[in-house]
Amino acid sequence: MEALRKLGASVMYTDQVDLVVGWKGQNYLFEVKDPEKLYLKDGVTYRKGAIKPAQSKLRSTWLGQYDIVTSLEQILEIINGTR
Repeated sequence: MEALRKLGASVMYTDQVDLVVGWKGQNYLFEVKDPEKLYLKDGVTYRKGAIKPAQSKLRSTWLGQYDIVTSLEQILEIINGTR
């Protein structure tokens, strides 16, 4: 979030998607995943980078931009139109 703000973007965290980014008059929705991190819940190890059912549903039904990303570089490619 801080790196995007330093570039001049508006950035907001929400409980629906990880980041809402405002950049050059456009809004972008991002779900940020870290496929290397693991967490333990109810005695079961899960990969934090796993896409949850609600995220999969949003990705398949949302008519606007919504991307699942793993790095700042991916976000920059999307908001700058180079991806």
